[in-house]
Amino acid sequence: MIYITGDCHQDFERFNIDVFPEQKEMTKDDCVIICGDFGGVWNRNEESSREAKLMDWLENRPFTTLFVDGNHENFDRLYAYPVEKWHGGKVHKIRPSVIHLMRGQVFEIDGKSIFAFGGASSHDIAGGILEPDDPDFKKKKKKLDQGWYPYRVNHVSWWKQELPSEEEMQEGIENLAAHDNKVDFIVTHCCASSTQTLLGGGLYKTDILTEYHEKIRQNTSFKKWFFGHYHDNRNVNMEEILIYEQMIRIW
Repeated sequence: MIYITGDCHQDFERFNIDVFPEQKEMTKDDCVIICGDFGGVWNRNEESSREAKLMDWLENRPFTTLFVDGNHENFDRLYAYPVEKWHGGKVHKIRPSVIHLMRGQVFEIDGKSIFAFGGASSHDIAGGILEPDDPDFKKKKKKLDQGWYPYRVNHVSWWKQELPSEEEMQEGIENLAAHDNKVDFIVTHCCASSTQTLLGGGLYKTDILTEYHEKIRQNTSFKKWFFGHYHDNRNVNMEEILIYEQMIRIW
């Protein structure tokens, strides 16, 4: 079985057995995929006691937890985990069965092919990105706090790796080509530019990643595309599904 859900931001209540009773019939061969903003790797320098408890709790679920990265992840720590091969693609294992699906990889899971590509632009940075070593950091932070302007702090609550590198995007193109540009499912955090326009009617700006997804959308055959990021549950069309709190079985 394969289930899919949206952004968690370190809140994993939906994985409780009372909320998700279907897990009673699941094993570690079954998976739940999170469409980004996992949040389980967030503390600045090392795993906090809270994170350790949450990751151990997820590890003890009867299923395997998979996630693509969102824009709200600590990429300094996430990318420090050893790169391993799992079901045909590259991963970071937070725990043996809590696994980050790296960008541009195609995974073979329960007989289905899944293209994974995390990342997105942060929308909550109208106040800008502050540098923690800036001599005026406290002054700038105080001003933004007083004005209720949303901002982020570099390497504390924001990382440039929220958007992909050229190497990650090229690897994704090459891996899809190796599968004849045909997969069963695509799992991302944000969506293609044209899909984003349907969602927001101009509210959201395009960027290098939404344009990349647009290229993938135009050149790849897929059955369903699942994404998070926009905090809603919505069937954009027959193939593209925005998911947030829901838990959907896709196979």
